[in-house]
Amino acid sequence: MNQRPKRAKAYAPDPRAPGRACDSPGCLELGEYRAPKSRRNLSEYHWFCLEHVRAYNSSWDYYKGMSAAEMEAQLRADTSWQRPSWPLGHIGAAAWDEDVLRDPLHILRAGRVNQAKQAGPDPSRPPPELREPLATLGLSWPTTMDVVKSRYKELAKRHHPDANGGSRDAEERLKTINIAYAQVRSKLGGETRIGANG
Repeated sequence: MNQRPKRAKAYAPDPRAPGRACDSPGCLELGEYRAPKSRRNLSEYHWFCLEHVRAYNSSWDYYKGMSAAEMEAQLRADTSWQRPSWPLGHIGAAAWDEDVLRDPLHILRAGRVNQAKQAGPDPSRPPPELREPLATLGLSWPTTMDVVKSRYKELAKRHHPDANGGSRDAEERLKTINIAYAQVRSKLGGETRIGANG
């Protein structure tokens, strides 16, 4: 039968303690517990006895003296382990040399940040907030408000509970269609042409 190795208790003395007296003035106990001296230098320690390290830790505030903006910056840096980060695709895009880089299928060119910024939004794709409603209505982009209205009427007749023997599924499907139509109508308003040249 294998026994687990015993783990040290959370309050066990630090095995690397220097074997000197507690740093608290007047204390003659051994300084077996370390505590950082400041937030700017977390690798230098005070060595305290258990009683004084507890008192030190309960009063120590890492963020003491920081402004709200400095605290926010510290928290953001901590989320990436104190390493800088950039949005995907922003590093190295300027270093691509067109003469050296061979991309006959134009696969890499499609992802270049500068070209995407110059091109602007793709008129052949619906705005993000309309993608789901248009898919629910079974419509492609670009479209016209007349086409949207016609498709809505067709779907409303087909999925109306009265036309489906009072089916609960048909009722739920009609609710989804109504919501999608309302979203498209509120976004596009009275425009007659939507999309590519609209």
